[in-house]
Amino acid sequence: MIDPFAPAKLGPVTLRNRTIKAATFEGAAPGGLVSQQLIDYHLAVADGGVGMTTVAYLAVSPEGRTHCDQIHWRPEALPGLQRLTDAIHATGAKIAGQIGHAGPVANAASNGVPAIGAGRRFNPLSMRFDRSATSADLDRIVLDHANAARMAADVGFDAVEVHLGHNYLASAFLSPKLNHRRDGTGGSLANRASFPRRILEAVRTAVGDRIAVTAKLNMRDGYRNGFDLDDSIPFGHLLEADGHLDAIELTGGSSLMNPMYLFRGDAPVEEMATRMPLPKATRLGMRLGGAAFFKKYPWQPLYFLEQARQFRSELSLPLILLGGITDRAAVTTAMAEGFEFVAMGRALLREPDLVHRMQSEPDHASACTHCNLCMSTIYMGTHCHLAQKGA
Repeated sequence: MIDPFAPAKLGPVTLRNRTIKAATFEGAAPGGLVSQQLIDYHLAVADGGVGMTTVAYLAVSPEGRTHCDQIHWRPEALPGLQRLTDAIHATGAKIAGQIGHAGPVANAASNGVPAIGAGRRFNPLSMRFDRSATSADLDRIVLDHANAARMAADVGFDAVEVHLGHNYLASAFLSPKLNHRRDGTGGSLANRASFPRRILEAVRTAVGDRIAVTAKLNMRDGYRNGFDLDDSIPFGHLLEADGHLDAIELTGGSSLMNPMYLFRGDAPVEEMATRMPLPKATRLGMRLGGAAFFKKYPWQPLYFLEQARQFRSELSLPLILLGGITDRAAVTTAMAEGFEFVAMGRALLREPDLVHRMQSEPDHASACTHCNLCMSTIYMGTHCHLAQKGA
């Protein structure tokens, strides 16, 4: 039986244990720069015992942000990112940076730059149309990923996690519903996979073995005619054969089409409509139709395990299990099922020291109630309402 709290290798990096803080947007980078609030956010979970914490979401291109107050890779951001990595390393933890391009999830109204996607599509986030990415756009964005990974290694990140999920740009190209292109990037899985695979090759070429390279990959988009297991498992085989990754973090859901497929639990529609920086029309639409868009999925422990087992049975590449991991029993189950690492999000927002508690109190139950009120705070400093109240 693997000890989840013993040191473990992730590519060229040794983590002090097999727990990873999942990338969950912190909303703590005003002006797109590192703040002390962002450093403190990650210090809390690093001091709390995780093997590695993941900074989200570090956009590779200006138009690839979901909001203007989001870090994108450029010289002005590097000194702050260096301070962040230095602070985390002082705790004994490692630190990853999630890199990617939001594509159709980007907010053009906030960014002041048109959003792009696999095709032209009306974007309710900004109340305007995204434009279809050209071949020149794709070439540039592949290069942007490589440059971002290189900068991440230079400022002390131990790993980069390439975002291939949630219908961000690379994931949108993988989705049959969102990708109707008639060039070499649309149609068959091999064609739809070509852009994400180019990204991963460029990232690995840029960093070599200096740092670990992982990818966050949808198993299912969670809607009809989306990217599903019939495609995602063969795509996993392609990624394994390419040899550019040290691990895959398995996820699901779509920020465009079905966000609660990822989160599970309560859907705080009214709170999101009230607190999130949205156009008035989008805010009204969320109030009127939010209950239909934010479909309800009951929270349960290890809610992605059944799908993830199919990847585990097919691939030898290290896999990171995400979803409903909130106590030591879930971590132990993940190790017994053959997953090399586990990733946690909301439970660590509620209790940053949860990993230490798992070790010292094996029967400790997470205090996270899966109310998901934290979702409404992501652009104003992501936080747990219960933790703030001392509940």
